[in-house]
Amino acid sequence: MTPETLIHEVTIEGNIKQFLLVLAVSLTVATLPQIFGWLSKIPYTLLLVIVGLGLAFIDVRLVTLSPKLILLIFLPPLLFEAAWNLEWPKLKRDLVPIALYAVLGVVISVAGVAFALNQIAGVSLAIALLVGASISATDPVSVIALFRELGVEKRLALLVEGESLFNDGIAIVAFSFLVGFSLGNDEVSIPILIARFLAFVGIGVVVGSLIGFGVSYLTQPFDLPLVEQSLTLVSAYGTYIIVEELGGSGVIGVVTMGLIFGNFGSQIGMQPSTRLAVTQFWNFLAFFVNSIMFLLIGDQMRFADLGTNLGVIGITVVAMFVTRAIAIFGLGWLSNRLGNSEISLPDRTVIWWGGLRGSVSIALALSVPHVLPDRPKIIAIVFGVVLFTLLVQGLTTKALLEKLGLLSNQELRQEYLEAIAQRVALNRVLKHLFEVSGDRKIEPEFSNHLASQLQEKLNLLQAEINQMYDRSPELRQMTIDKLEGDLQAIEADTYAEFVRSGQLNELPASVLPEILKA
Repeated sequence: MTPETLIHEVTIEGNIKQFLLVLAVSLTVATLPQIFGWLSKIPYTLLLVIVGLGLAFIDVRLVTLSPKLILLIFLPPLLFEAAWNLEWPKLKRDLVPIALYAVLGVVISVAGVAFALNQIAGVSLAIALLVGASISATDPVSVIALFRELGVEKRLALLVEGESLFNDGIAIVAFSFLVGFSLGNDEVSIPILIARFLAFVGIGVVVGSLIGFGVSYLTQPFDLPLVEQSLTLVSAYGTYIIVEELGGSGVIGVVTMGLIFGNFGSQIGMQPSTRLAVTQFWNFLAFFVNSIMFLLIGDQMRFADLGTNLGVIGITVVAMFVTRAIAIFGLGWLSNRLGNSEISLPDRTVIWWGGLRGSVSIALALSVPHVLPDRPKIIAIVFGVVLFTLLVQGLTTKALLEKLGLLSNQELRQEYLEAIAQRVALNRVLKHLFEVSGDRKIEPEFSNHLASQLQEKLNLLQAEINQMYDRSPELRQMTIDKLEGDLQAIEADTYAEFVRSGQLNELPASVLPEILKA
């Protein structure tokens, strides 16, 4: 064995040990709320950040990854899982506010933060612009995980997720341009900036669409759940890598591919059982990746640098809040006027406060070239802002949602769904008992007694369900939403059967949405 081979094997072994250590710590944190009940009040993702901060405080570094590697490993599965679960009809309805927040919102944020840092903190304009670009995009990893864990109302969650998924591409192209400007390589030219932006986003959309539609038609002739799960995983990473290699936005590419695959490919190329298996696979993968990602965010903090730049961090946080308020409330009002979006003031308040920053901001800051003399300052400011948003905003978002009456009653929902599941299960048991009751080996007295007990339990369950249903308008709306979703799924599956059998070349337009609106 050559020395090079030996070194390579030792490196691989060391990386595996580091990965297993991170995984062990993450899963240990997941069990803490079960041991200490009071910890259940803290969202799991934020609990991971706090544990990571504790490890960083005692200078225990679990793993060291380059920013590019962090994005490559963690972003594709998280972006695909979120896009896979986004319903295009609902996303299309709110495309105007999402586009305004994702594009103009980033511009307002970069300009406002840069102005404050330059004029108040005395930071050079080039460095101020880089900081503004790094923290201008809300992070899909942080936002989606937190909102899903808290059980935010679907439309509000869609607005926040849509903004966070699409504004990353805008922030990244702004950042890449501003790096060149800081190094003196690029001229400040609006036409050049617009051309770069269109190319950056356009490559992502085109490649993501080609892969999304291509894999959708590829899975149409067969139904192999394990193969189709593997294809989605390869497609998520493959899209990100290909788009980045071509100079486009890997984020936009994966989101585009995930939207197409989730709303089109899963309909024409997957049976309902396969679609469920793929969804469960991605739910597990998202939990798995989130667990590692949030722990590493806390573990990468450098407390000495944070203390040195505390004043500048404070100015940046205030500027970030002010500019985001201008963007969210102002653009929300504009969207209500232009697109009849009907985004209420409480919803806009949550979107404003829920704009967490995370892994994308950190990765952008760490990717600042070493030749820039103020690189450590940029990293410290961005890390400080990320830490503030995750802990202060993250830990208070639930209280804000409760205060505004926007947080679903998760305990009641869970109790209701458990009762529904028990009713379905007992009905199936009772049906099976009736089917086998004619068997001479089973005494009639026993089967009749058991059937009587089952029916009595079913009556009690139904009474509990009725009580919960009557006292909660939310459950009534949830039942209606589920029924509408089931009806639309039946319609889509019927059209998909015609496409799979070759009787139709493409999916017909859905007619149910118009009927359900009426």
